[in-house]
Amino acid sequence: MKKELIKRMYETAFTIRRFEQTAIEQYRIGKIYGYLHPYMGEEAIAVGTITALQPDDFIVSTHRGHGHAIAKGHDVSRMMAELFGKQTGFCRGRGGSMHVANMEQYNLGANGIVGGGIPIAAGAGMAIKQKKTSQIVLGFFSDGAVNNGVFHESLNLAAIYNLPVIFIIENNQYAAATPYETVNLEKDLSMHAKGYGIPGITMNGNDAVKIYEAMQAPIKRARAGDGPTLIECKTYRHMGHHVNDPGLYMPQDVMEAWKKQDPVDILASYLKDSGVSEEEIQAVQTHVEELMEAAVKFADESPTPSVEEFLAEIPAY
Repeated sequence: MKKELIKRMYETAFTIRRFEQTAIEQYRIGKIYGYLHPYMGEEAIAVGTITALQPDDFIVSTHRGHGHAIAKGHDVSRMMAELFGKQTGFCRGRGGSMHVANMEQYNLGANGIVGGGIPIAAGAGMAIKQKKTSQIVLGFFSDGAVNNGVFHESLNLAAIYNLPVIFIIENNQYAAATPYETVNLEKDLSMHAKGYGIPGITMNGNDAVKIYEAMQAPIKRARAGDGPTLIECKTYRHMGHHVNDPGLYMPQDVMEAWKKQDPVDILASYLKDSGVSEEEIQAVQTHVEELMEAAVKFADESPTPSVEEFLAEIPAY
């Protein structure tokens, strides 16, 4: 893989990490309301999968979706403004953390309902097939969503109609606080693919380069009209389910073992192996820090939506 591509992937992963850390800081001082579900520890999945796409390919995100949006190229200042509930956010402050969407960059939106995006991904795939374009869809969802009926219905629909959809299970080991192995007898969740006659792949969810490489065959399959693929990326979130969850149910020795496989550090190792100096890596980090400062400033200074606008959007009955 070319050094420039790895460098771009590293910058994206580091941006996601710093965005989440910055968002937590802003949440703690009361600038962000509602729930906040950080993506820290899972950055390699968004980076590895979305980097492999064409710009006009679609994604369908989740309640833990900041990483997907940033990997799709969304402006972090407008992202932060959306979290702040400001008019300059991607959804004019109406969506907040769990409902970021941006049709201009083919992000069909995050979803606060577990598994809620899976049928949207299948529906988008059906629309692509009807229009006969070469686009594909990535549908992200958690291990907790796999036991929802809509997962099975959507995979079956996508399989029988050969839809250009790649379903991505982000297995961070917990559905909220429920360990995935206590509600799944099958160790590899990609095995569900066998029931629908489609390929299933389980991979290390912390290595963005390996994920990028593994995405090539499913993408080629989807574009050729040969149907969907189910991919499971195994990872581990670096904290509780949301920003106010201390994650006391997560064994510390397991947490530390996974943190030794930090996806951002793994990408940095790839960079060093390709001949990128510490100074170049530091320059990337400095640039990202400047982006975070600018994002907070932009969000702080942006106007809040007016009450009159909100009322005007409520249908009259």
